[in-house]
Amino acid sequence: MKTNAPIGIYDSGMGGLSVRREVCRLLPEESVIYLGDGKNCPYGSRSVEEIRQLSVEAVEHLLGLGCKLIVVACNTATAAAIEYLRGKYPHIPIVGMEPAVKPACLRTRSRVVGVLATERSLDGDLFRRTAAKYGADIEVITTPGRGFVELVEENREQSAEAVEVVSRAIRPMLERGADQIVLGCTHYPFLLEALERAAEGYRVSFVDPSEAVARRVGQLLDEHGLRAEAGHRAEYSFETFADEAYRQRLARKAADTK
Repeated sequence: MKTNAPIGIYDSGMGGLSVRREVCRLLPEESVIYLGDGKNCPYGSRSVEEIRQLSVEAVEHLLGLGCKLIVVACNTATAAAIEYLRGKYPHIPIVGMEPAVKPACLRTRSRVVGVLATERSLDGDLFRRTAAKYGADIEVITTPGRGFVELVEENREQSAEAVEVVSRAIRPMLERGADQIVLGCTHYPFLLEALERAAEGYRVSFVDPSEAVARRVGQLLDEHGLRAEAGHRAEYSFETFADEAYRQRLARKAADTK
């Protein structure tokens, strides 16, 4: 049975807007409610228990608004809480962020792949399993994107400081021959311009999993009979656990990144 209920997309802050953009692009008839926590961002160095509790609060909020499917558009929350959430809410499809290590390992010619992510994501079982499966004969270099989330949250992606911060993170990967660098946090695609400037002179591709996540959302909508009716006019809204000013910032950033 088709339903016009919204898809709920959740992140620690603004990063998940990169996933929201792809969901809205690939599924234009689907309404979307975006929840950017904001109050507790960043999640990268929080404990698993904290992240699970924050994720439950977010999912409960979105379910209370009538969402038919939840996207955990946060790599850190996915690593810490996705299986817990699926066990707690078996009646609703929940999509997480898959580490884009697989496509990077399949595409690399230099046999060196870099992975930028938060400490919590790099310490997660999902990343370890994926890296072990697809990176067996490939050098996988991992680096926490320290300061990346703060740059995006504070709208400083275009600053000279952003280029300097990302350059410090990726330069060792580039010097060791990485030709694929995985963006393992949904905030990081907003720093793509700074990353490309920092990588000038190197042959390297930056791998963003957002489109693959949006395709998975479409698959699950079909599997569960949850597609919006043909011709449905999508509605979009924004929620936060922070203040109204932050909610408005979410809406503006979404409008600026279409």
